[in-house]
Amino acid sequence: MPINIPAQLPARKRLNEERIFVMDEKRAKTQDIRPLNIAILNLMPEKEKTELQLLRLLGNTPLQVNITFLHTATHVSKNVSKSHLDTFYSTYEDVKHRRFDGLIITGAPIEHLQFEEVNYWDELVDIMDWSLTNVTSVMHICWGAQAALYHHYGIDKKELPRKLSGIYKHTVNDPKIELVRGFEDIFHAPHSRYTEVTREDIEQHSNLQILAESEKAGVFLIKSKDNKHIMATGHLEYDATTLRDEYERDLARGLDIHIPENYFPNDDVTKEPLNTWRAHTHLLFSNWLNYYVYQETPYKWK
Repeated sequence: MPINIPAQLPARKRLNEERIFVMDEKRAKTQDIRPLNIAILNLMPEKEKTELQLLRLLGNTPLQVNITFLHTATHVSKNVSKSHLDTFYSTYEDVKHRRFDGLIITGAPIEHLQFEEVNYWDELVDIMDWSLTNVTSVMHICWGAQAALYHHYGIDKKELPRKLSGIYKHTVNDPKIELVRGFEDIFHAPHSRYTEVTREDIEQHSNLQILAESEKAGVFLIKSKDNKHIMATGHLEYDATTLRDEYERDLARGLDIHIPENYFPNDDVTKEPLNTWRAHTHLLFSNWLNYYVYQETPYKWK
């Protein structure tokens, strides 16, 4: 079944080209089913790229999904037009009276700041608190995962000696957990961050469970025992070329940056990187939507 997105959203054309089933509100209303309502708080600077990455995954499911994009009202994005935000996005104030089956909180390239130094931190805290009663399950990605661990569990991030960037092998700790159902025992996932959360800190909280981790990249997938919070410290949603784009951006800024590990064939930056994580990306999102959102959400919110 399709995702229901605005007809004029720029990502729609690309999704149609990729044969992702999308529909508009008029057609969606003719289907006598209860669609899932998913909100996406997009904190990434290049919002249109993130829209496409996430919609591609949410559209690969047998469920009908209505999408609501959110942006922070307390931060003005420099990489997307005001008209795009005004047309396709809402703010927390617009939706705080509503209930959603699922919420995705993306990452943000602001790891050098303490959480309280982020200019929209108070607004994000309001959204995370609101999600406890108004959302069935929340998926937090990268910095979004660190923010959730800090706010809900008091687990702070720690600075790494250098940026962790590349494709890393991960192992599944318990394949019986629904979120990783169908995963290979070893799978690959992209990471791109300057900070980490440690296994030792997470293990101090009995209501958190580490589902997958990497010898090199550390803890990757964490969930709360009540399935309310899913936290991914990496970026399974990334396209094949996203790490290359970030690497070239950092070089252009004059940063002392290393080549993403295990990414370019033979570490040759002139060669096209391959996507070796796509299947597990789709599994993660479909498992989340099925087991933690669709199976848990009430048909009618009270």
